[in-house]
Amino acid sequence: MSAMTASGSKPLTSRQPHNIPLPPSPEKPTSHHNSKKRKTGKEKKEESNTPPQHRVGDEWDHSIAGTQTWQWASLTDSSVGKHPPIFTKDGSYFFAFVGSSIKIHSCATGRVVSTLTSRPDGSQSVMNADSSDVITSAILNPKNPYQLITGSLEGYIRIWDFLDASLLQTISIEQPIFNLCAHENFPDYVFVAVAKRTEKLNSNGRGKEANGVVLRVSLKPRSAATGHKVQTSSEITSIGKTRAVVGLSFSPSGGWLVAVAGHKAYVAPTSSFKTGFTKFVSPEALTCLAFHPSEDYFATGDDKGNIRLWYCLNEQVAAHAVGVEKRAQTTTLHWHAHAVSSIAFTPNGAYLLSGGEESVLVVWQLHTGKKEFVPRVGASINAIAVAKGGQSEEYLLGLADATFAFVSAATLKISRSYSRIKLDPEASHRDLFTFSSAPLAVHSSTATLILPSSHSSSLQIYAPSTSTLISELEVSPTNRVSRRDEAPIESSRVECAITSSSGEWMATIDSREGDEAFRGEVYLKIWCWNTRTGFWILNTRINRPHGLERVTSVAFSPEVKDRLALQLVTTGGDKAVKIWRLRTTTAKTGDVEESWVARSTLGFRSELPRHASWSPDGSLLCITMGSCVNLYDSASNVLRRVLTSPNCKAPTSAQFVGRSGRYLAVVSVWDIVLWDLPAQSVRWHLKNPWPIDKILCHPRDDTFALLHSPSISPRLKHHTTPIALFRPLSSLPYKKCTVPFGFLNVAWHPTSWSASPLGVSSFSLVGITNKYSVVLFGDDISAPAAEGSRANAIVGGATLGQRQTLFQDIFGASAFIHPSPIPKVDSNSMSVDMSRASNDTAALDAPAYLMPPIESLFAPLMDSFLKPRSKHQETHNVRGNEQQGEDIEMAGQSDDELVIIGERRERVVDQKEMDMFVELFQQTKVSSNQTAVSKVHEVVPQVNGKHHTAPSNSEVNGVKRHIPTPQPSPGVPAKDIHASSLTPNDKKTQKRRRPSESS
Repeated sequence: MSAMTASGSKPLTSRQPHNIPLPPSPEKPTSHHNSKKRKTGKEKKEESNTPPQHRVGDEWDHSIAGTQTWQWASLTDSSVGKHPPIFTKDGSYFFAFVGSSIKIHSCATGRVVSTLTSRPDGSQSVMNADSSDVITSAILNPKNPYQLITGSLEGYIRIWDFLDASLLQTISIEQPIFNLCAHENFPDYVFVAVAKRTEKLNSNGRGKEANGVVLRVSLKPRSAATGHKVQTSSEITSIGKTRAVVGLSFSPSGGWLVAVAGHKAYVAPTSSFKTGFTKFVSPEALTCLAFHPSEDYFATGDDKGNIRLWYCLNEQVAAHAVGVEKRAQTTTLHWHAHAVSSIAFTPNGAYLLSGGEESVLVVWQLHTGKKEFVPRVGASINAIAVAKGGQSEEYLLGLADATFAFVSAATLKISRSYSRIKLDPEASHRDLFTFSSAPLAVHSSTATLILPSSHSSSLQIYAPSTSTLISELEVSPTNRVSRRDEAPIESSRVECAITSSSGEWMATIDSREGDEAFRGEVYLKIWCWNTRTGFWILNTRINRPHGLERVTSVAFSPEVKDRLALQLVTTGGDKAVKIWRLRTTTAKTGDVEESWVARSTLGFRSELPRHASWSPDGSLLCITMGSCVNLYDSASNVLRRVLTSPNCKAPTSAQFVGRSGRYLAVVSVWDIVLWDLPAQSVRWHLKNPWPIDKILCHPRDDTFALLHSPSISPRLKHHTTPIALFRPLSSLPYKKCTVPFGFLNVAWHPTSWSASPLGVSSFSLVGITNKYSVVLFGDDISAPAAEGSRANAIVGGATLGQRQTLFQDIFGASAFIHPSPIPKVDSNSMSVDMSRASNDTAALDAPAYLMPPIESLFAPLMDSFLKPRSKHQETHNVRGNEQQGEDIEMAGQSDDELVIIGERRERVVDQKEMDMFVELFQQTKVSSNQTAVSKVHEVVPQVNGKHHTAPSNSEVNGVKRHIPTPQPSPGVPAKDIHASSLTPNDKKTQKRRRPSESS
């Protein structure tokens, strides 16, 4: 290795690096073999075919003892379930199925209130997508709406009590279950669709056809057991053979069982299962099924975007020859350009909902054929469900990016949506090396993560401390059409996102590949953080910062006192290094505007720059280009050092180690070289047994981590990333770890290293895996437990299914169901007075014979409890006393004079008071029925020639007059006094009433 300096009598530009004298090479440790021994041709050939070997003293291997699995936790769900969500009977909660777990969400808040899992210890595997026990179907128990029945790929039928969050029963049929249904006409039975693989190739000859069978399974086990203990069913009966079933359902009346698979709809009458299925042919492959809620016909969607209504459920179905396929009368609805993912009828049966890849919800009016649209829902629609309870009808959409969106049936607009971290729907179908990186940044001001969103042109801001998605930033406005015909449309993609150390600025790189009809685009966009609104605002857009070539590296300079001295460096495929600075301009209105402009451009021997980094104090700029690493003065752009090494001929990146920046770690694919910059010498060199992917330096301590390229573990059959932690003093790693996934990008956790004590090198990292999952890993994982991540009993679950009463519609919710919380007194406003009083009363804890006389303690003790009135209050009291003699009714203090001692407590309604109200309403109802009988016409005198209605004892012209009450005549009973004073019309009305009403 060599270090070349630019100091001397001649300027740096007049001396070539190969003419600068080399410093003495560092001493190498002795090796057990002779390095000068000449190798024969055979030995050279064998050496070239073997992986690089390092010195004996530095040899290490992750396969030997000492390697441990690093702690890690996932921030995202493992997969997105395509089963439609299921609502509870009252519509307060809905069930979402993710891997082997059941998440119970609140419809009002969207939060997960409970998570049901089949694991006995309650733990959940983060990689549930790789688990074979994936829940594929679920229904509410027709006999008990508080129970949920699920089926999984492991062949387990489980019955859950979701109110108590307990597993009641587990039945195994030892075949993978893909669909499940039940009906109240068949108690203690469920009907499941299972699949079996055969060696027969399909029509295209590209794979194996999947055959299935529909079974009737009894829920009565052979032996009595509950909970996690697996049981076997007492009866399993085959209904008929099918292809791979994509939909299985009963008709509302329970008279028909329908399954759709391949190009056929299989129909079986429930009155005679022995006859098997009748097959009705569809011209296209079917994808989903839905039954009309009241009539005997069903709807299907296919892979060409067609929706068909099938009218084939009649008595002629049973009379058929075995193996004969029929054509049915159908009605076709077509709008979708691609496959229909899900369909659902509204509860009244007047509308049909459909959705698919177009990200548009289509509402069909069946009797007219007209349609309405809810466009741009955010992502492809996987599932549709209709909320049957609640005050108003809503549609729930399960999107491909793990978002749930509620659509109001009245306005056909998205009323609310809930998501944790939006997933990339194409991640599961993407190859490991499709993209080499993904945008990932940490915003220090808000301790949030900036992650790639479900669409490649957007970013999402996520807060790991609260496990909530803050917002989404559309970096490149894009028309999010799915695809044109069968060829996908290439959209803009955010390649990189970095933030400044102060958190005020963010730089992004988004690009779009060109084709025959479109030129490629590359944009450098710099965003400013608005602390008032809490959003990123676009400040500067630079078109093609490095021409048509891609940008290879972007880095902000460290935080400086003068914010205008902040710099941004970019390197590109045009072999140029560009430095950008902040410029301020004053408009005519006096407003100061800030923007970013190019400051300077660098180059070195037409070498391609690969990576750029800054020293911790911002004085040096390190550029990795070609076969060397160049150090520039950040203020003058003068080349200070050129570092080269024969052992590291093609460096890929270089990073300053530690807060002082004394060491520089230079990394290539197989080698790592640690430079001591003040000594201008190499500290040590090491060859690695695995290719090096990334280097990550600790932001405070003199340690760094090497992340190697992922390899496939033969035992675990998944990608494993070896990680080695180093200190500058030794080339041997002081810690070796592995994590069971590969990485696209890695960054420091927002609150990890700042909270660790001094002298402790704790690594806590966040990364994006090759499947676009977000994980935390390292020594100290402090990921907050997500709300509802464990099985919890649903509070107030006994009220599920109870509709609101008429009394509650008029007067609101009952105080017994939703008690009003008692307001708390502000502790801050009373803390000073209470602390003063507590200190004074503490003096009374001494023995009586040691205390002074009570006369000397009374005055100061009372002063600590009682607050004297202010002069302003005394003035108002004097004015109130003066007005007391003028107006008796206005005596006392006015509203301004009231002194509020504390907040008024809410009165608690008890049962006695409720009984009084019930009795009052009963008496009011009885009295209203007897109004005509008990009505008494009072004689009202004339006042000023006009009749006025007045009470019995009224005042006329200032003189009180008493209207006497009619007295009973001799011989007339007292109970008939009202009847004697009735008008002739009232007497007729009384005669028509029944004796029970007039009594």
